[in-house]
Amino acid sequence: DQGGINGRKIKLISLDDGYSPSKTVEQVRRLVEEENVLAIFNPLGTASNSAIQKYLNVKKVPQLFVSSGSSRFNDPKQFPWTMPWLPSYAAEGRSAVEFILKARPNAKLAVLYQNDDLGKDYLRGVHEGLGDKVKSVIKAEISYEVSDPTVDSAIISLQGSGADTFINIATPKFAAQAIRKAYDTGWKPYQYVASVGSSIAAVMIPAGVERSTGIITGAYVKDPTDPEVQKTKDYADWAAFMTKYFPEGDLKDLNTVIGYSIAQTFIKVLQQAGDNLTRENLMHEAANLHDLSLPMLQPGLIINTGPNDFQPLKATRLMRFDGQHWRLVEN
Repeated sequence: DQGGINGRKIKLISLDDGYSPSKTVEQVRRLVEEENVLAIFNPLGTASNSAIQKYLNVKKVPQLFVSSGSSRFNDPKQFPWTMPWLPSYAAEGRSAVEFILKARPNAKLAVLYQNDDLGKDYLRGVHEGLGDKVKSVIKAEISYEVSDPTVDSAIISLQGSGADTFINIATPKFAAQAIRKAYDTGWKPYQYVASVGSSIAAVMIPAGVERSTGIITGAYVKDPTDPEVQKTKDYADWAAFMTKYFPEGDLKDLNTVIGYSIAQTFIKVLQQAGDNLTRENLMHEAANLHDLSLPMLQPGLIINTGPNDFQPLKATRLMRFDGQHWRLVEN
């Protein structure tokens, strides 16, 4: 509608990898070798991105704004063609446990985590936040595989550990299962859910809002269900975009806000690239984003990148689910 960017139209080719790393490799090879794409933009998943990272760096094809907060994607020296977008899982884990210990100094922790770089990075952050208290505070840690049908047995084991606080490091399907199972078994721990599993539409509603009320998370984009957010021009612009270009999208789903924000970041990079639209210059400009403020980011959060730090977002804000919306937690 705007005539493209710098006079160029964008051709977006979207292939489904089924969230399977082997399929990701197959589809990305097709995009690079048959379609000769400029970049692989916003590929989803820690394991899927890990499977293509070396290949894309050897080929010198941008793996730009990866949808994962794993630290392996912020490694400019070893992987100069890979850049994340989500905040670091390890940093979020540190922030989570620091808040928990401040709110509940005698907390006994149980941790569920996905058995890949996502879960392990987050767990590393939890351990770093606890320091020498790890062994005394954590009563149980259990991992699950993305191929598992449910995490029910893991939740029963975590409940049996005697923990009174639950850190839920899971993607939406498993995060919802864990919340539901914990509640239905009579376990009522103080709960923190990782940002990747915090969508109201994809997690809280499927789990049951009565089971989800009171859960804490770290947020970096605005909650599109919040009446206060809905009063703003930024929300109105986003909702109008959704209605026009993605009418089948769920206006309650945080992931649609994230996708919108990542796309805006990519547009900024393309604008900065100007007429020098090479893969090399694309990465150069992606690593030169300064104080970029996006309309649907949480207030106070801005994007900055540099040649030695590819992490666009450096922080999250603590939020509590009140049964309908995410509300800012006052420290």
